[in-house]
Amino acid sequence: MKTKIEILYPCDITRLDVDAIVNAANRTLLGGGGVDGAIHRAAGAELLEECKTLGGANTGEAKITKGYRLPAKYVIHAVGPVWHGKGKDYKLLSSAYINSLMIAIEYGLKTIAFPNISTGVYRFPKKDAAKVVKETIEKFLKKNDGKLDKIVFCIFDADNYSVYKEVFEIK
Repeated sequence: MKTKIEILYPCDITRLDVDAIVNAANRTLLGGGGVDGAIHRAAGAELLEECKTLGGANTGEAKITKGYRLPAKYVIHAVGPVWHGKGKDYKLLSSAYINSLMIAIEYGLKTIAFPNISTGVYRFPKKDAAKVVKETIEKFLKKNDGKLDKIVFCIFDADNYSVYKEVFEIK
């Protein structure tokens, strides 16, 4: 595999020096709690001003902005699903990851970092989400291996890290 996958823990996504970080955004794209709020605070007011011009996004979609005061050049705002326990939730979560990756390729970016999308206040079960992520990335790389140099999973909390270790089979 040409594209390297890295899992970092503990990790603060607002400090990563990559081409793009992914924001676990809400549908307004105007900031919120958790990682969304942290990214908006670290990027500065200019990020909010640019987000206001985007008209929001539907669940499963992603849109790109500049990174402003972040080390990352860009922020890709991906809207994950609120957990309802339906099959549609899995498809929408996968779409949020795929659409983020496709934007990175479209913009010629080489490194991208993801937080855990939808596993906080959106209540997507952590293990189910990690399985969706692994399957989605494997499927994506079958068609796009080498188009990105590195995909980083930035894990903030111990619970998600233990799940990622199990699902991604990390020793």
